Amino acid sequence: MLAVLSPGQGAQKPGFLTPWLAVDGVSDQLRQWSALTGVDLVHLGTDADAEEIKDTAKTQPLLTAAALIAAAQLPLPAVCVVAGHSVGELGAAVIAGALRADDAIALAGVRGNEMAAACALEPTGMAAILGGAEDEVLAAIATCGLYPANRNGAGQIVAAGALDGIDKLAGEPPAKARVIKLQVAGAFHTPYMAPAEAALTGFAGKITPADPTRTLLQNADGAAVTAGPELLSRLVQQVTAPVRWDLVMGRFAELGVTGVLELPPAGTLAGLVKRELKGLPGGIDIVTVNTPDDLAAARDLIERHGASPAIEGASA
Repeated sequence: MLAVLSPGQGAQKPGFLTPWLAVDGVSDQLRQWSALTGVDLVHLGTDADAEEIKDTAKTQPLLTAAALIAAAQLPLPAVCVVAGHSVGELGAAVIAGALRADDAIALAGVRGNEMAAACALEPTGMAAILGGAEDEVLAAIATCGLYPANRNGAGQIVAAGALDGIDKLAGEPPAKARVIKLQVAGAFHTPYMAPAEAALTGFAGKITPADPTRTLLQNADGAAVTAGPELLSRLVQQVTAPVRWDLVMGRFAELGVTGVLELPPAGTLAGLVKRELKGLPGGIDIVTVNTPDDLAAARDLIERHGASPAIEGASA
């Protein structure tokens, strides 16, 4: 069984889309999507520096576009598992056949803008906690008045909330754990994003989703969502809800996933899967796609882990 993964914010790197512009149709597609979002996706993916692509309002449509560009070049099987981390869920929803690519890109643009606006309301941030006993880490997060915004598995939990709480956590880390402050605009996936959720609710009402045609796992609980309206509701609610990537990876094991394909900008999710599922019998076959040169290895992975004819609506 193949799992196709779409990464979230923080995975981007300056110039990571440059090699994709040599692929027929990619430049035109990016310009069309730029018109939908009001941001120059070609510039952001090629010439923009690290500081510019850290801007939440720009990063989210950029990451969604990157995943869909690569997915469109691949013969993804009709039977596979699809999942995305945070904003990566929008690209995953397209690959699963539940959203039109244009709708996902437009939603990413609104999501990024509204989350950036919510971040500007008060000073908040995030910090990654590596190692430590899970119950002790969660207790420390609560003691500092923070939220466990991402539970990523592989010994990684991300706390989010007020900056003074982040400072307290960094100064008093849980036993046997390291705390790394993250360079992000604010406390994503917490109640601080409530204004963004409210704005997204209105925009999502203009979108007509379809029922997924591939197994689509959700960040909230790792469960497969089967109805389009429920999916859209979950995508909206996700901006204030924790990302339970640990539960998503647990479902990979239950569903018998043997091959993992991460779309660009790839590496982060593949690393988490490799560490979390290393004990599975036979291991996990992983391919990361970052440039068109990686497509041959991706096609080989697809062939070996469940290739079947692609279905309409599975790519950008």
